[in-house]
Amino acid sequence: MLFPHFKSEFAMAITVKFKPNCTYKYDSCSKAAAGTLLLPLMDESSWNEGFRVFLYLIGLLWCFMGIAIIADVFMCAIETITSKTKKVKVPRQDSSEIEEVEIRVWNDTVANLTLMALGSSAPEILLSIIEIVITNKFKAGELGPSTIVGSAAFNLLVITGVCVMAIPNNNIRRVKAIKVFAITATFCILAYIWLYIALSVNTKNIIDLWEAILTFLLFPILVVIAYIADKEYGCGGKNVSPDDTGALELGMVKILKLF
Repeated sequence: MLFPHFKSEFAMAITVKFKPNCTYKYDSCSKAAAGTLLLPLMDESSWNEGFRVFLYLIGLLWCFMGIAIIADVFMCAIETITSKTKKVKVPRQDSSEIEEVEIRVWNDTVANLTLMALGSSAPEILLSIIEIVITNKFKAGELGPSTIVGSAAFNLLVITGVCVMAIPNNNIRRVKAIKVFAITATFCILAYIWLYIALSVNTKNIIDLWEAILTFLLFPILVVIAYIADKEYGCGGKNVSPDDTGALELGMVKILKLF
């Protein structure tokens, strides 16, 4: 074979000039030459790097737009589900007449902790499931765990900070369902502690089956405890007035006596 050394060197490295005074070395064994998902029918690894960056940026923005449209439709569907009402008959306090009113089917606390949370976290949950189950065969990759933990940290720290900063000066805002807020905040802190125990203390960098099951069961436990705190079962009910806005929709015990 003629010029074997030249052939091997040519296969491993190609010198390409993109700019007048700049020389880039393209390695055929590097990550950049491994192919793409965007252009699976051609090999664009030897193209101009700036042009490739532009193409991938356009594709990334296009994917973000698609995710935004899907998430918006999904959240609108969840809002339609949670806003469903039913008609009940309630005796008037000042007479013997029966009044028909509409109340919400979904409890606000349960809806926020289940459907609303699922709708806002659906993209990263699906990304993590696809990577771990399909791509990595139940081994953590670069995307899955970081996506879930990062999203949770963003919601806990950044969103809370933005909500506090959005309050105008010399204004006060109070948390109405303080017991539900305290339970949710406590579970948020416990979730990070449990994550550290499961990944670093018990079995390092390995999630056992019982740890996964226990982690999943903590969610319905949170929903049940938060619902009990919202309804104040065993605490004599909520002290609200019939004139309070939203009392009928929330199904207050002392107003409707439905529960």
